[in-house]
Formats: sequence, C-alpha cells, structure tokens
Amino acid sequence: MPVKTYWLEHAWLGTHVEPGVALEVGADGRIAALRTGAETPPPGAEVLRGLTVPGLANAHSHAFHRALRSLVQVGSGTFWTWREFMYQVAQNLTPDTYFALARAAYAEMALAGITNVGEFHYVHHAPGGAPYADPNAMGEALIEAAAAAGIRITLLDTAYLSSGFGEAPNPHQLRFSDGTADAWAERVSALKPRGHALIGAAIHSVRAVPADQLATVARWAQERQAPLHVHLSEQTAENEACQAAHGRTPTQLLADHGVLGPRTTGVHNTHLTDGDIALLGGTTTGTCMCPTTERDLADGIGPATRLQQAGSPLSLGSDSHAVIDLLEEARAMELNERLRSRTRGHWTANALLTAATADGHAALGLADAGRLEAGALADFTTIALDSVRTAGPLPRLGAETAVFAATASDVRHTVVGGRHVVRDGAHTLVPDVPSALAESIAALRG
Repeated sequence: MPVKTYWLEHAWLGTHVEPGVALEVGADGRIAALRTGAETPPPGAEVLRGLTVPGLANAHSHAFHRALRSLVQVGSGTFWTWREFMYQVAQNLTPDTYFALARAAYAEMALAGITNVGEFHYVHHAPGGAPYADPNAMGEALIEAAAAAGIRITLLDTAYLSSGFGEAPNPHQLRFSDGTADAWAERVSALKPRGHALIGAAIHSVRAVPADQLATVARWAQERQAPLHVHLSEQTAENEACQAAHGRTPTQLLADHGVLGPRTTGVHNTHLTDGDIALLGGTTTGTCMCPTTERDLADGIGPATRLQQAGSPLSLGSDSHAVIDLLEEARAMELNERLRSRTRGHWTANALLTAATADGHAALGLADAGRLEAGALADFTTIALDSVRTAGPLPRLGAETAVFAATASDVRHTVVGGRHVVRDGAHTLVPDVPSALAESIAALRG
C-alpha cells in the first residue's frame, strides 16, 4: 500500500508534459507507482497545482560562497581579486558557523526546487591548518546542514594541497590542505554515507594537487565507485601555467594520471583545445556548467555543445551562488551559446531539464533520481504555471515555460523522499530562510 499519493496537475515525464498524473510514494521514499490519465485527484491525494518535474540537482556548490553575494559586486576586478574576498570569508568559518550558513543556503536551494546538492568541500581544518578534534568536523557540519534543510547531499571531499603546481599552500590555503594525497585519503575514508548523504571525492584543480598525487585521489574514488569532480580549465592562466610546468593541457594531465572516466565530472571545462574535447568525450567524462558564476567572474563561455556532441554528459551547478536558480542555469547555458554562435535552439527545453535533473543526479552518484517513474527516489518539485512570469502558455509547453520563463521564485513545492520540504512556497523545516541567511552571514563578517 502506498504511504502517500500525490496528484500532479501536470507532470514533465522526460519527453513531454502529461496532464493528470497520480504518483504513489512507498514507505522506502521511492515512487511506488505512476498513473497517467487521472483527470481528478484520487481520494486523499495531496494536490500539486502547476508543473511537477523531478527534483533539480545542483551538481556544483561551495556553500560558504553564499556569503559573498553582492560583496564581490562592488567595483571591478578579476577571478583572482574575487578569490581574495573568498579567502577572507573562509578564514572566519568554524564547524558551527559553517553549519548555520550551509543550512540556510541549502534551505534556499530547497525553495528553488533543488533536492540534491554536490558540495565541493575543501575547508577542512582550523585556520593555520591544525585539524579539529574530529578531522572531518567541517564535512560533518555540511552533511548535518543538508539534513536540517531537508535535501540530499553528495559531499565531494576535496584534495587541495598546493598553491600552484607544487608550491606550498599560502597562509589562507593552510586550512584546505591535508599535506599529501595519502593523508587526504586517510581522513576522508572516515566519512560514512547515510540515508541522505553520499561521499565522493574531488581534485580541486591541477594547480592544487601535484601531478604525482592525482592518481591517489582517482584510485580512492575508483575503489569506492564514488563520483570524482575537478575544476578544469576555468582560467586561461591555469592552462598556461600547466603547459609551463608539464608541457600539456590540464585535461591531458588528468588523462595521463587516470582521472578521466564516466564517474568523473569536470567543472567549467571552459578553455579547452580540440584534443581536450575529444579526450573528455571519448572517456564519457561529464561536464558541469555553472553559467551564472562563469559570467559573474568573466571566465568565458565553455564549449558545451561540442562537449555533449563528443560524448560528455552535461550537468548544472550554482557554484559561487551569485544566484541559486537551476532554471536560470539551464536557460543561461542555451542563451550563452546563442550569443556566441548567433544561432538559436542548441538544446530543447527537454534536454536542458534533463541536464538539471537526471544527468545532474547521475553526476552526483544518484542514478536512481531525476526521473518521475516507478522505482526512482520520490524527489520532485512543482513550478507554478500561473505566476506573472509563467501565465499564458498552454500547459503542454510547460517544459519551455519552466526553462525559458520561470525562476526559482515560481517553485511552489519541493518533495524529498516523499516528504514535503517546501509547501506553497514556504520551507517546512527552516521557518524563516531570509533571517537564517542574514544571521549566518553576519556572523562571518570579520
């Protein structure tokens, strides 16, 4: 018997919008059955008006960057000047303040329809680099913050060992570093998955992990069949420094050390050669695009169409949280490509929603999420079709409306594991998300 039944006024089923869908949730938090043609709600069903889609996957997040919003918009500068502001915020984090900020940021994600976050986590130790009594106190704070906000998390514990191609960490980076990849592996092995949390790995970048230690991180992930992510060719300066140090591109360096593959996702993948694209596609290494951050930092527009055509699955992330809106990330990927190519229609709305749902969850190790079908995790979100942004189009164009008109503000419901986390636009676990954000960010001001 189902534990709960939802009636979806309209549901996106991956290829089309279906009116009148009854969705049954089992005791295991999975979709037990999905029935189309339900013109009216079954007795006792919870009614979700609007367009219901699978829960959105935020495949790349740095939770503490949420404290940088607006602060880094004063004046001009580059990625490298932005990074100095980031270091200042990172220095003020403690396990308690990080929990409070991440809980609020993850609650904001739930309000935006995100049911799973890939947290690219590298603030491991106390300022100065001394481990906490629990060496994973910061990672545990993030896992608990996701639980408190009602969403899933893949903690991508990040190896960050160098300030650049073998140079010692700078004073700001000492709390990021475990010293060696072996020490990183020993620490992260103590982290355990739980119902709402998976443990994955990340290589911060080829700058931050010496070449002779890349294989250690890759091997750790391979042994556990865990997702492995890496910032890749975000900046031309990184490419130039890698060529100077190793005589090859960052992508080629990763390939040489066994990092690429179907469980690996390159984040950004902005400045790539034709050979890089062939390597990533040929190994089915994924690509996570973060358009709102990439344009905020003036990084450039990555070759997403060519990567996908070569065989690299696409996912989306909010990265620095200039905004938290996966619908905007999906829209921006298409519109960026239109600006560059001066042609329209590189991806359909269905393809963009797939990047934001099924392919994003797969990049985070959840192949059983991101679809409205029996057996999948009962994670879904409902987008209003009657707001000032979305009113007017026919419901059968709901995918196009969601991607090209709606925003996070149009999310009305978010359900994770069959449980309502956001109901009628209000978070059920964090009563006042704006205050939680304001208070946790104020606590970090030095």
